[in-house]
Amino acid sequence: MSTSYKWVLASRNPGKVREFQAWAKPWGIDLIAAPDLALPEVDEPYATFLENALHKARVISKLTGLPTLADDSGLCVPALGGKPGVYSARFAGEPSDDARNNRALLEAMRGLEDRRAYYYAILVMCEHADDPQPCIAQGEWWGRIAEAPNGKGGFGYDPIFFDEAAGLTAAQLPSAAKRARSHRGKALNDLERLLVARYGISQVPVVSSLLVEAG
Repeated sequence: MSTSYKWVLASRNPGKVREFQAWAKPWGIDLIAAPDLALPEVDEPYATFLENALHKARVISKLTGLPTLADDSGLCVPALGGKPGVYSARFAGEPSDDARNNRALLEAMRGLEDRRAYYYAILVMCEHADDPQPCIAQGEWWGRIAEAPNGKGGFGYDPIFFDEAAGLTAAQLPSAAKRARSHRGKALNDLERLLVARYGISQVPVVSSLLVEAG
């Protein structure tokens, strides 16, 4: 691992950038978002979250020569055969628009009794473009699709993703509670475990307990 702890985040999503940079700060990682380096947008041509995340990590790492963290995530609805899945950001077409995606999903769910859904996130960290053993972490967050949007926080499908245990949509949850319960929070905990196992506590401090408190 680079001793400078300078990584690139292969994401252009402002919400994701905020969440990942909040996670990285207590680790002493300077996590630079791809747009801040004027890097080109990397396509997501594959049918699985893993392939897309690995592709983005390798491309950005090759362009920058730096360790790169990439993710692919989305909302999966079993009653729709797993859709929107990898097409979550563009479910209602291009350009990506959260409100239109929410409306499209609610319309697709009209009349369905099985409203179970889960957010899924996979993270890939490559030390370099040809890293033969990248760190791969994942997390799931189960809930159901609400009948109508509620809440003004979060992004993506958060206003219609209802967490039954919390009794709130993801958009209604306080940010700290969301990070603790979310697919990305779980994936980051998994990534921490992998990083500590690979590089040792002396190089990368354990900060799972700080994830919820990060601003």
